[in-house]
Amino acid sequence: MYLKKVDGPRAVTLPDGTVLTQGDLPAPDTRRWVASRKLAVVRGVLYGLISQEDACDRYALSEDEFCEWIRAVSLHGEEALKATALKEFRQL
Repeated sequence: MYLKKVDGPRAVTLPDGTVLTQGDLPAPDTRRWVASRKLAVVRGVLYGLISQEDACDRYALSEDEFCEWIRAVSLHGEEALKATALKEFRQL
């Protein structure tokens, strides 16, 4: 079996015992960002699977946008990443 060389770890174990791998991250050409894809990228960065800089480059995200995802998850949980809940959780 051939394993593609990647920078950093191939997999990380999350606090709930699940394993997040490079394959669980969204495709680099992702244009439709649903909450589950955002959460996968946020978890990947927070648990060391991918660096924040690499995530922003790979997914063409601004640093501000990505930091907003992290802030939303830390304050309100996964529900805050849903587009339909944006108004409810946004703080002006």
